[in-house]
This record gives sequence, C-alpha cells and structure tokens, in this order.
Amino acid sequence: MKGHSDVTSTKIEFLYLSEPDMIRAGVTNMAECVDTMSEMLGLFAAGDYRMAGVDNNSHGAMMTFPTEATFPGMPVDGPDRRFMAMPAYLGGDFQTAGCKWYGSNVENKKRGLPRSILTFTLNDKDTGAPLAYMSANLLSAYRTGAIPGVGARYLAREDAKVVGIVGPGVMNRTSLESFLAVRPGIDTVKIFGRGEKSKTSFAAWVREEFPQITTLEMVDRMEDAVRESDIVSIAVPSDMGSENYPTVREGWLKPGAFLCCSAHLAVDEVVVQQARHVADARSIYQAWAGELPAPAHETVGLWGMHLVDRVRDGRMRPEQFEDLGEIIQGKTPGRQNDDEIFIYSVGGMPVEDVAWATKVYRNAVRDGIGTTLKLWDEPTLA
Repeated sequence: MKGHSDVTSTKIEFLYLSEPDMIRAGVTNMAECVDTMSEMLGLFAAGDYRMAGVDNNSHGAMMTFPTEATFPGMPVDGPDRRFMAMPAYLGGDFQTAGCKWYGSNVENKKRGLPRSILTFTLNDKDTGAPLAYMSANLLSAYRTGAIPGVGARYLAREDAKVVGIVGPGVMNRTSLESFLAVRPGIDTVKIFGRGEKSKTSFAAWVREEFPQITTLEMVDRMEDAVRESDIVSIAVPSDMGSENYPTVREGWLKPGAFLCCSAHLAVDEVVVQQARHVADARSIYQAWAGELPAPAHETVGLWGMHLVDRVRDGRMRPEQFEDLGEIIQGKTPGRQNDDEIFIYSVGGMPVEDVAWATKVYRNAVRDGIGTTLKLWDEPTLA
C-alpha cells in the first residue's frame, strides 16, 4: 500500500491528495462519513484513542499573536487570527495517527479564500512515517457536519420531516446534508439568518442539491425556525457571555424535537428541565472546562460546557450529562418515546479528522487516486 514502509526497505513514499483528489476519493460522501463518525464515537467512548494533553483529551495546541506589533513582520491579533495543530490516534479498524494543521484569518475572505486553510498529515502508527498529506478543508467540514447526523440517527424521531436552520453558513450546510442522510423523510427546511444574502444563498443551495425538499421557508425570527421543527440546528457564532448566545425559549421546542447545536447556545431553564442532554463526547468538554475559569460556559458557549458547569455546581446529576458514544455502544438508551426532547452538543475533536482521513486515504489507494511522493530512499541520518 502506498505510504507504507516495510522491514526490507528504508524507502518511504506517501500519497499527496489535492482537494480535487479528495473529492474523487469520496470526502464529500456524507452517508459514508456519518457511518465513519458513528464508528469513531463508539471507539472514543470505549477509550480506544489518544489526543494531546496529559489526559489525552486536548483539542490541540493553538498559537496566537499579540494585540500590538512587537517585532517587524510579526502578525497582530485579529478575528480568527491563529495557527493550530490538532494531533490524534484512533484504534479499532483505523489504527492510524495524524495531525490537522491550519492557519486562520477572517481577512482571507477579502482575497476570495476560506477563513481557515487546512492540511492533514496521516501517519503510520508505529514508524511515524507519513502515509498521506492531504487538503483538509472539505475533510474538516464533512467530519464536522457528520457528527450532527450521527446524533440525529440515534436521537431524532424516525419520521422527522421539518428542519429548522439557525445560521445558514457552511456548518449548517453539511449538518443538513447529514440529517438528510439519516432521515430521508425530511421535506421541509426553514431558514433563519442575520442577513438576507446568507439566507438566499443557503436556500439556492438547498434547491439545487436536494430536490426532495418540497417546502423551503425563509423566516425572520429564530423562534419561527425552531417552532414545529422536528430537527433544529443552531450554528451561530457570537460574542463571549451567555447574554450574547442565541437563546431557545420556553414553548419553542415541540414534543419530540431534536436540537443540535454546533456553536454557542443558551436555553431557558424550563426547557433544560424538559430535555435529555447528550454530547458527542462528554470527556472533551470536561477536559476543556478544566482549562477555563468557572463558569466555563461563559467563555466557551458550547452546550456541553454548560452541562459541565451544571454538574459541577450540583444543578444536574452526572448521569444526566449523557454521551452519544455510550448510546451507540448500547450502554444507555437512545430515544425511548416520540415526545422526548433532546439537546445535543457538538464540539469537534481531532480523532474525527483521523477517522475520515483514514477512510478517504484508503479509498484513494484502492482507486489509484493522488500523487505518490518520496520522502527518501535511505535516510541520511538513522
């Protein structure tokens, strides 16, 4: 297999996969990505993984810049101005390690570039040799979007038909795609956004990509997107502090609703008490919260951080903070009746990239996609 070295040779080659190569190898196959993320979350809950940090649950290492110039040429801080490395290992049928590396700068959009530009290196778990070096913007977007689909597979009503979209951006595009992969009966999408341009663009994309959507509504209030929706997906970045987070009010969620949040969220207390609360991976929020001042939710507004705070201060019993991987494994039940309301937190973690990168890499090897590059025939230093 390309990228592997063996005991009889010191030569190391690896596969380079451009973005077009990644598309040919199936990086945008959402149904397969949802299956892969389901498998990954089960392994994660079982503990068959490693990430950075002393407890192996760190999101990665981030490098930021000062607010004022201190040396010639050094960048200064700004919106999404950072570099980050996100390493992980995943066991099971994957047995690979890898690292996503990216630089981010909101000013990129003025150049016609994505805010973040991502690459991924997949490595042999034993030698550390590179197996592949790949474009990772689509890799990251699809693995992120697939996690909501895994949640919908186990927690949303099987007869779900109506999806409410709050925040018509890239994250909700892939989320909607994953919902349709697991709940093909969806026929109605309601869209709420802060700007008409984003709503119109999202609606045009839905019409073009999903002809099965027979009803498409652009609404003027978040409440209208939430009410009467079987699945609600909120992905709206906001300023620090719960007073700035999008808030779901009492009476908005219908019985049986599945609320998926990939960004900041606040919820009325009555709704908190009505719902079951499930995270994609409970331990990542617990580890993250340990690095933040309490209450962690006021700094990082993910719903899983709010659940950590509630357990720590006694407002919630630990068993009420549920883990999707344990539901996948059958350790705890998924949906038990049609009226259960679920609030599902999506945080993202490097093992997701390793899982999907491994699948796409194996597809590329199988189908002869990509360019083989050589690291060396013999290492100069060994």
